[in-house]
Amino acid sequence: MVGAAAFLTHHHNSLYFFSSASTPRFLPEPRLRASPSPAKQSGACCSTDRRKLFNRIAPVYDNLNDLLSLGQHRIWKRMCVSWSGAKKGDTVLDLCCGSGDLTFLLSEKVGLGGEVAALDFSREQLSIASARQQLLWNDCYKNIKWIEGDALNLPFEGSYFDAVTVGYGLRNLDNKQKAMQEILRVLKPGSKVSILDFGKSNSALVRLAQEWAIDNVVVPIASFHGFTEEYKYLKTSISEFLTGNEQEMLAKDVGFTDAKHYPIAAGLMGNLVARSR
Repeated sequence: MVGAAAFLTHHHNSLYFFSSASTPRFLPEPRLRASPSPAKQSGACCSTDRRKLFNRIAPVYDNLNDLLSLGQHRIWKRMCVSWSGAKKGDTVLDLCCGSGDLTFLLSEKVGLGGEVAALDFSREQLSIASARQQLLWNDCYKNIKWIEGDALNLPFEGSYFDAVTVGYGLRNLDNKQKAMQEILRVLKPGSKVSILDFGKSNSALVRLAQEWAIDNVVVPIASFHGFTEEYKYLKTSISEFLTGNEQEMLAKDVGFTDAKHYPIAAGLMGNLVARSR
């Protein structure tokens, strides 16, 4: 297993690296590249308010996901990992990893001979993910490195990863085009990104059903746990998100090929799969 420095190349701010221990240790800026990433001058991936939001909901995030989706999100996440094409021995990235659901699935896919970098902007989510790594102990989980970082300024060498997954993250990024450019940069030629998120359907009926569910199921349940305003944000973020066709166009515009968006759960969810050139 290589050290963290093999994953990380630079960042305009310092990085925090979460190893298999739940407490983060400071990692100074490594100097593995002669020139900075082309994304070095980009801004932060999300607003400070959004970062605070995800830090606040971190303690209940997993339980609410299970409750609100009746456990179905676990099936969708397995589909996302399968679509990524990750296989034994691969080096993979779980971007916007949150508390690590996709990360652990990727770890099992690539095995001890592979490597998994899991990056998120929320330190609280990463702390929970690292703690879960201890509780769900599996030998192959030793291949995971937790990294606090910026999705618009990925601290990795170009053409480094065999696959990238993003679970419920693209929708929350301020500059989706920049995020897709960064994903393309760090993917090896011919490799795939698999992006799972809420769907923004072209069907008025599906949109109505989705909005009803958020207003009458999601927000009331979140309110019971003290997170009313945090989950009201969900409805706004979906309405401002891209449709499946728009996601395909975005991927192709930045240089991906064979971009295809697959509706899931009657269009309430969706998964974009795109191949790097």
